[in-house]
Amino acid sequence: QVQLVESGGGLVQAGGSLKLSCAASGSIASSNTMGWYRQAPGKQRELVARITSGGDTNIAESVKGRFTISRDNTKNTVFLQMNSLMPEDTGVYYCNLQNTFGPVVTGAYWGRGTQVTVSS
Repeated sequence: QVQLVESGGGLVQAGGSLKLSCAASGSIASSNTMGWYRQAPGKQRELVARITSGGDTNIAESVKGRFTISRDNTKNTVFLQMNSLMPEDTGVYYCNLQNTFGPVVTGAYWGRGTQVTVSS
């Protein structure tokens, strides 16, 4: 099992910044992908950004140029730096970890989520 603990959410005005952190513990494979998803009220959960243990990233078009994902492999922690926040960025942000073996996902885990609210 893998446990994910998110922190860093909150209320911010439009144009402001927040930094989310997610610390993973437990049965973490050496090859894995960590990422952030978000879910706005009444909408489906969507990918925001993800990063592999090798450092490859995938960023949603809606946040490119504003959000940056990074990770500290020594601490099994992933970060999401969010700048120039907009009201449409409001939602619950969930941390995700996928253990992988080659192209196969051998396990997927979710954090409980952290609320991000951007006021106009």
